[in-house]
Amino acid sequence: MFLINGLEQNTLAVNDRATQFGDGCFTTARVVDGRVQLLDAHLARLQSACERLAIPFERWSTLGDEMTSLAQRQQTGVLKVILSRGAGGRGYSGSACDTPTRILSTSAAPAHYARWKEEGATLALSPVPLGRNPYLAGLKHLNRLEQVLIRSHLEQTNADEALVLDSDGWLTECCAANLFWRCGQDVYTPRLDQAGVNGIMRQYIMKRLAPTAYRVVEVNAPLSALAQADEVLICNALMPVVPVQRYAEQQWSARELYRYLAPLCESPD
Repeated sequence: MFLINGLEQNTLAVNDRATQFGDGCFTTARVVDGRVQLLDAHLARLQSACERLAIPFERWSTLGDEMTSLAQRQQTGVLKVILSRGAGGRGYSGSACDTPTRILSTSAAPAHYARWKEEGATLALSPVPLGRNPYLAGLKHLNRLEQVLIRSHLEQTNADEALVLDSDGWLTECCAANLFWRCGQDVYTPRLDQAGVNGIMRQYIMKRLAPTAYRVVEVNAPLSALAQADEVLICNALMPVVPVQRYAEQQWSARELYRYLAPLCESPD
């Protein structure tokens, strides 16, 4: 179902900035037993994105109530929230927009994640690089053409997910997931200050590992770094964490970090 500005409808103004320019941000949350997992983190992500994009959204309490209400009605699945600058004007200027648009939708949980957790996901290198832009890096904004192209190429392979580099050749993320790899007690994840999305589950994992014996390091690393890894994981708010079993000729069977994180990520609140 869809909820647009508090009303059950699936029609959006054609001059809304979301459709005209991708002028907005979004987050995708997991719903379990009628509750939005990591609700506060998802709201904080949207608030930070609105601040960086100068979108004057203020109805955070209302949005939180709507997310909670929809989750209770859905019980299990996916809740997506989009915030746009609103409707108005013709050109790039958003000065004619005085009311941001909020769009909430629910859908079924992805069924394939269960298989990935059991078997481990396979990766293929995407030919589509992510452009480096520190002003937008880390944000989950509505401009997702890079991911659309990455997904299109992925669908031409037998892999489960795409391994994505930035335009300088550094490991960055997957099409719809963040990336971690373990070498002994050191856990590495790509820096996201130039490209990529700083996912909710990525942030949660880094927070949970901080007081442990594992040492988390954000790095600029080449693709060859994975050859030294004992274990590779991918994550997002819906998975929430999945082991990687193969990329090209490389295979990983270790599950040490995955077994530690899996129960924590399944019930993160």
